[in-house]
Amino acid sequence: MFLKSVKLWENTPGTYEQAPTLDIYVPARKITKTAVVIFPGGGYNHLCVHEGAGYADFFTAHGITAIVCQYRVAPHQFPLPLLDARRAMRYVRAHCEELGIDRDDIYIMGSSAGGHLAALTATYHAPIDFEGMDEIDKEDYRPNGQILCYPVISLLDEAIAHPGSGNCLLGDRKNELGDALSPNLIADETTPRAFIWHTFDDGSVNVINTLEYAKRLKQVGVNTEVHVYPHGRHGLNLASELPHVRNWSRDLLEWLEL
Repeated sequence: MFLKSVKLWENTPGTYEQAPTLDIYVPARKITKTAVVIFPGGGYNHLCVHEGAGYADFFTAHGITAIVCQYRVAPHQFPLPLLDARRAMRYVRAHCEELGIDRDDIYIMGSSAGGHLAALTATYHAPIDFEGMDEIDKEDYRPNGQILCYPVISLLDEAIAHPGSGNCLLGDRKNELGDALSPNLIADETTPRAFIWHTFDDGSVNVINTLEYAKRLKQVGVNTEVHVYPHGRHGLNLASELPHVRNWSRDLLEWLEL
């Protein structure tokens, strides 16, 4: 159930054409203090509603608080989307009592390019511009777990990268920053546990993105659950039309231990 939309800042730092917001959804019957902060996909060019509100409706139907981040996309470039993502996590922690959630049980979720942003929030820890502006920025932005749906992971590897996402996020800085912002190259032992799913024949984002990230997480000892289904287009969301693939959401609830 949709509750309200709030601005991430009263005065948004950096350049913007629209102020980034959080759409807060609360269940009619809450069964847990877990919360999921959701980043829709859209290639860093736009935001896909079904990968935001669609997921939020799923979570609230299962008694889980969900928060959809309407982060900045092109023409805005890095670090602004990451700034919005970190602020979203910090805002939710700062308001955990009001929202009735556990500050140490907040998951980050993203699909496609939103999956890249979620994974980047979980793995990239260098300071960025416009942080440290107020009390909310003193909160920890790091999630307690990451949920990635057919994610973009590599920004520079030509064999698997999704060119549009890298171009929109970095523009002419892609060669300079691409590797430093690819979660499969920067995850370490502090990265939170992960649940990832993808389809083998995804024609937009190569499944090797998921496999390379899972490989890295294995190498650094991060507990990870991965589901790769043989068939299914990109952007499936809950995959309601594909009985086999749609089991991912059931498995996710079990992974969340709900």
